[in-house]
Amino acid sequence: MYHLTPEEPADYWEVEALYDTCFAPGREALSSYRLRDGIPPVEGLSHVARDSDGILAGAIRYWPVRIGAFDALLLGPVAVHPTRQGEGLGRALIEESLRHAGPLGWDRVMLVGDAPYYNRFGFERLEGVIMPPPTNPERVLGRALRPGAWDGVKGEVRRWVD
Repeated sequence: MYHLTPEEPADYWEVEALYDTCFAPGREALSSYRLRDGIPPVEGLSHVARDSDGILAGAIRYWPVRIGAFDALLLGPVAVHPTRQGEGLGRALIEESLRHAGPLGWDRVMLVGDAPYYNRFGFERLEGVIMPPPTNPERVLGRALRPGAWDGVKGEVRRWVD
């Protein structure tokens, strides 16, 4: 049994250690990290999953970005500790956190990831939405949180503050 709760500032270093465990060295060199630098994750959407002993088993973060005149959420990273994978925890983190996005005023969410995995959560390839290089356009996926939210949204994904 896991408890999913919004990430708190006290969780920061433990979540970072989980990401270091789950992802290759140099993960922060990825283009998506250039969009996150110096910008805090979206409060209330970034979640952690802990077991009954309080041990961190998974985490998910969201970041605000802009595409032209439009705001969007950038999902990621999402990670589950290698000893906890295959238990549905990634699905629970994604579904629970996305459940909060619309009520917080967000209309659209995007990510860079594997379509066969993320299609099950309603993500589809985004045409005309361009992540900073070197990002494979086939991996740029989005999900509308309200009907038509991605209609007419095209252009380069930029940092929230730019």
